[in-house]
Amino acid sequence: MNKLKELIEKEKPKNVISVGDIVTKNMIDFGLSLNVIIIDNKTMRKPIQPIKMVTDHTFYAKNPPGSITEESWAAIQKAFEQNGQTKIIIDGEEDLLALVTVLSAPANSFVVYGQPNSGIVVVKVTEESRKKMQNIVYSMKETSKS
Repeated sequence: MNKLKELIEKEKPKNVISVGDIVTKNMIDFGLSLNVIIIDNKTMRKPIQPIKMVTDHTFYAKNPPGSITEESWAAIQKAFEQNGQTKIIIDGEEDLLALVTVLSAPANSFVVYGQPNSGIVVVKVTEESRKKMQNIVYSMKETSKS
């Protein structure tokens, strides 16, 4: 968290977005300011105590494990249209939503997510990082919308 704080102070990102409950909790506990948080009230697919963070806006979306739904994509895009802090609570799993967040966030934002048993990953939103995420999303298999 110290390195992340230093990076935020140095780079001064447009937004800081966290994806995942543990990384979000750690960032809040460390006193880092977050613009958007995306959580599912689980860690490693096991329920945890919901994060208590008062935000200006709260959105809800369904997103089953191993998928990216139109509903969750829309909620993320809507979050960046708001002023103030926004919380997105996912019914399902938020793991793949870091991809959508990089594609949706304003340029020069930081998307921070947890890498289980390793630490955190920070992605600066640039044209290059968007292209990488776009390629991953395009390579995913589309399933039925039912």
